[in-house]
Amino acid sequence: MQYYDTGYLQFVFVVVLVFFLIFNIVRARKGKSLFIRRIAGLNAIDEAVGRSTEMGRPVLMVPGLSNLGPVGIQAVNIFSYITRKAAKFGTPIKMCLADAALFSVAQEIIRDVYQSEGVPDQFDPTSVRFISDRQFAFAAGVVGIILREKVAACFLMGDWYAESLILAESANEIGAIQVAASTITTQTPFLIAACDYVLIGDEFYAASAYLSREPVLVGSLVGQDWSKLLIAAIIIVLTVQTSIEKAFIPQTYQESQEGAGKVWTTKQIPPHLKKKAELFERRLFYPHDPEALNPKRQKLKLDPWDKDDSGG
Repeated sequence: MQYYDTGYLQFVFVVVLVFFLIFNIVRARKGKSLFIRRIAGLNAIDEAVGRSTEMGRPVLMVPGLSNLGPVGIQAVNIFSYITRKAAKFGTPIKMCLADAALFSVAQEIIRDVYQSEGVPDQFDPTSVRFISDRQFAFAAGVVGIILREKVAACFLMGDWYAESLILAESANEIGAIQVAASTITTQTPFLIAACDYVLIGDEFYAASAYLSREPVLVGSLVGQDWSKLLIAAIIIVLTVQTSIEKAFIPQTYQESQEGAGKVWTTKQIPPHLKKKAELFERRLFYPHDPEALNPKRQKLKLDPWDKDDSGG
């Protein structure tokens, strides 16, 4: 019954969400400049690649233990942008992966980047490496590459677990500039402690739109932000409204006079601490609640001497 009571709210929300997305995608395609706040970690990509070029050392990119899923694909998309920057200056790259399927996809994407930049001969098939699918064997292999190659820039983006600090500290030891991001929130503090820049929360997922400025991606990102603001506004408004209503606003109810042919008269209930059934949000989300529909039953429940809170 609850789905049929409040199903229209879900439908309205989906319609509003889709409208926000389509509206902003259309705006972006028409050339409207949509604002995306500055993300320091992504702005540091050019600085990191330039530093590697000046020092003649490679750029290291590691998506952690990510597999061929949304996180892994997002990380490889960011790495393709970094590779494009490196290809322009002839800076060597190294990419280390722990998933065989993601390794195959990443190798093809990086090859396509070099071809699109017009320097296919610069692509080294060994620059994209599958290390191991075992956590600490993978960490040991990547640390060995960091120390042997003396990388100047290190990008750690993806799913990270206990190996995150091992890699971050190793890169920090040789003085590499590091940009990191993790979808595992428990690892974010360790990355913050050891890395120069860290993408936190949705910044990682917004990176593709931020870097490429593709109208569909930018419009979708702005539309999602509008939806989040709408949800936050609804929560705040309902919280304030419910708090005020529960504390201060009196309510009226109807009762029948048996001797007068059941003539309904309206009476006001003195200010009191309202129960759930009396609140606006309860009537909105549970319109068929018997406590809210039956005035006589509601009247009985509003008796200040009634100690039964089962209807609340």
